[in-house]
Amino acid sequence: MLNSVKSKLLFTFLFLSFISLETLLAQTPKMYFSDTYIANRPFAKDPYVIFFKNKYWMYYTVPDELKKVLHIGIATSNDLNNWEKVGDIFGVKGSVEENGICAPSALIKDGVLHLFYQTYGNAKLDAICHAYSKNGLDFERDQTNPIFRPKISDWSCGRAIDAEVIAFKNQYFLYYATRDPSYKIQQQGVATASINSNFNRNSWSEIPNMPMLKPELDWELKCIEAASCIKKGRYLYMFYAGGYNNEPQQIGVAKSKDGIHWKRLSNDPFLKNGKKGTWNESESGHPNILKAENGKYYLFFQGNNDKGKTWYLSNVEIGWNKKGPFLKTE
Repeated sequence: MLNSVKSKLLFTFLFLSFISLETLLAQTPKMYFSDTYIANRPFAKDPYVIFFKNKYWMYYTVPDELKKVLHIGIATSNDLNNWEKVGDIFGVKGSVEENGICAPSALIKDGVLHLFYQTYGNAKLDAICHAYSKNGLDFERDQTNPIFRPKISDWSCGRAIDAEVIAFKNQYFLYYATRDPSYKIQQQGVATASINSNFNRNSWSEIPNMPMLKPELDWELKCIEAASCIKKGRYLYMFYAGGYNNEPQQIGVAKSKDGIHWKRLSNDPFLKNGKKGTWNESESGHPNILKAENGKYYLFFQGNNDKGKTWYLSNVEIGWNKKGPFLKTE
């Protein structure tokens, strides 16, 4: 009798353990990357992935040892799921970057990788900077940094963060997020430059009659930021973050024919935060859309389940139909 009870208890324990392990494995995505090299805690935000020199490069935000000053981490991959950290880009002391840099984006022009990123820790004075590299690791700063911030106006306090630069309709569009004059509402603006631009400060012209997108839907709360764009057919599609971090931040999609006027594809988030108990319960935010070398499309994003004590990066595959992008399920 006693042996029978023990056997049942052992079976129950093993069964529950199997269920717990199965649940854990189901909750952990194929790509689950974070950085512990400097700050000694899992932390990686604001992913941007680009194919360069026959492999994928990911630039992302990471803090210093004291968890105060932000800089940019660099990792590489051959399969978009497994990543190896290969370097860091620190803010230059004695410059506008001294208090921190973060939120990178990138493009390739004439075989050179151009990185666009924001200063951090300067409140209303934060602005967009530019650097370039021939190997993906070593960057030379633009001598005119910061290259862009909007004029102080009735809609913007003059701050610019979360840059995205993309070629479209024979010019470059620089998308950025800014705060309103009360410093409460985060909204989107855009500037343009010639297709022959070298991206310096004199290259950019602000588009008037902004904001381009502002929070209007319930789930967007008081924030739209982190634009990531891709051309598909006649349209430019923008994946954007709605809500400040961990409110939760979630991801929406809009499309445009001219790069300036945008229409949301849905009143609901395209990618929601995870269910309770999952790795991205607190948010799925700061998107980056990529067309991979195999022709597939991936949406990279940040998430966590502890209100921002840790941060991880992951991706999901998306497909396209007549209505636009959709999440693919395995």
